[in-house]
Amino acid sequence: MTRKGLRKVEGLIRIMAYVLGHRPDEFGLIPDEEGFVGIKEFIQALHEEAEWRYVRESHLREALVHSQPGLFQLKEKRIRARERHWRYDLQPYPFDPEKILFSPVRRRAHHHVFERGLSSADNRWVVLYPERQTALRIGKRKDPQPVILEILALKAHRNGIPLFRFGSLYLAKQIAPQYIGGPLPPKQEPKKVAAPTKPLQKIQMDIGAGTFQLDISRDPDPMRRAKGRKPRGWKEEARKMRRRRKR
Repeated sequence: MTRKGLRKVEGLIRIMAYVLGHRPDEFGLIPDEEGFVGIKEFIQALHEEAEWRYVRESHLREALVHSQPGLFQLKEKRIRARERHWRYDLQPYPFDPEKILFSPVRRRAHHHVFERGLSSADNRWVVLYPERQTALRIGKRKDPQPVILEILALKAHRNGIPLFRFGSLYLAKQIAPQYIGGPLPPKQEPKKVAAPTKPLQKIQMDIGAGTFQLDISRDPDPMRRAKGRKPRGWKEEARKMRRRRKR
């Protein structure tokens, strides 16, 4: 590896150690109980910095080879720093939070959240951000135009909804609809229901008294009974019939 390439790898190792070991919250990352974050999620966070937009999973694996033994651990599709200087505070935050916090949601989830509230799909955390711009930046990882909701955090906290702190972020298990504000979801047009098509009914002839059915196969005139193109020599046969009638 060239000296320039080695410096690049060393720089990547330093940013990995900072994000995973010191301030995952600064990058909007919420590690699991073991300290792991998803590789895809981690790379998305790095790509928000112009300097690290080149990073792919292969670069992370290369950094692990050149880093100090035991500095990082890669497990399946997750990565963590073995030495971590952060921790979860699993006790509800005892102080008043900001009056308004922010949460990004996908556009397709807008209606659902206003009706049902916010809850984590993977039974982990609903993440609330103190700044709208931060919520927008994190939300763009999942939707290019996320909806930024306003969470009445102070009201929820005083009404007994537990909030937890993780660095600069707030975490909750769920947020009920009455604590959610922001842009209203667009009106949904009612789904058009196609009118049921009636099956075609066979028309049956009512054969009763005084009626009869024609059976063309019983027509005594073979010429009238025949279908399709007339046989060759039909003119000669017609002439013979006319001559017989004149006699």
